[in-house]
Amino acid sequence: MACKREAREIINYPGTHGVCFTSKNSASSYPVHWHNDVELIIALKNGVKFQIKDTTYSPEKGDILVIWPRQLHELIQAPKDGTELIQFSILLVEKHLDLMSVSKFVREFNHLPCSDLPELTSDIADKIYQIKEELSSDNLFTETRCKILIYETLLMIAEYAMNEKKEQIGKAQFSDTTWHHIHNACLFIMEHSGENLTQAMVATHVGLSPYYFSRIFREYTHATFPAYLSRVRVQTAIRLLADKNLSITECAFTAGFQSTTAFNKVFHEITGHSPREYRKLLQ
Repeated sequence: MACKREAREIINYPGTHGVCFTSKNSASSYPVHWHNDVELIIALKNGVKFQIKDTTYSPEKGDILVIWPRQLHELIQAPKDGTELIQFSILLVEKHLDLMSVSKFVREFNHLPCSDLPELTSDIADKIYQIKEELSSDNLFTETRCKILIYETLLMIAEYAMNEKKEQIGKAQFSDTTWHHIHNACLFIMEHSGENLTQAMVATHVGLSPYYFSRIFREYTHATFPAYLSRVRVQTAIRLLADKNLSITECAFTAGFQSTTAFNKVFHEITGHSPREYRKLLQ
């Protein structure tokens, strides 16, 4: 793995696999940075400390940390050989709309504690070590096998995240049919967030009345439609801000905001930074 030690980490993957694994001689600290890739970390020892967004984590041995694309994070400290990590390209995620449509929920989970989730964390660790073994082999289909293992890992995390969402709503109130409507709505919002999208348009698309859609959308996502749409647009804007050829105004309107004033206000509320400040972090 080769990278530039600055706000943005540039990951150069060996070969064509789009996957890299780091274990021995890994850093004991690393300043605040971000990347366009997914990072899965196994804590091999106690004493590791990470900050992801605005939360500090002190994982215990066996815990899994997940860093999603474009999340600011910092390795505050780690004992020697205290972690193993795998990084893989976001393209593996963005090519699958079902994964992208639930990304808002999945990205809420950065820490999977072994004490609470022994089976899940063990299964994820097993997949990571299988990828490590595959990468060191002379297998003819190494790339395909690695990507299958990555998708299996992402699927486990996504299913866990959605089961947690079901628990939050309450099993008695949760309906697979209703969730299907919400899933389709989230997918439609993601695909059309750059347009002048309204709640009524989304409700019509999924075949529900605006009033009923508004109620179940808030119940299932824990967000109003405007708040959810704003978050999707801010995530799009963050990706656009990384392109130095685009002005901040172009980023705002391309992401779907109707004015730079609204963009600046919402962006700061969600990220804690102005778009200009965030762009400096992305350089």
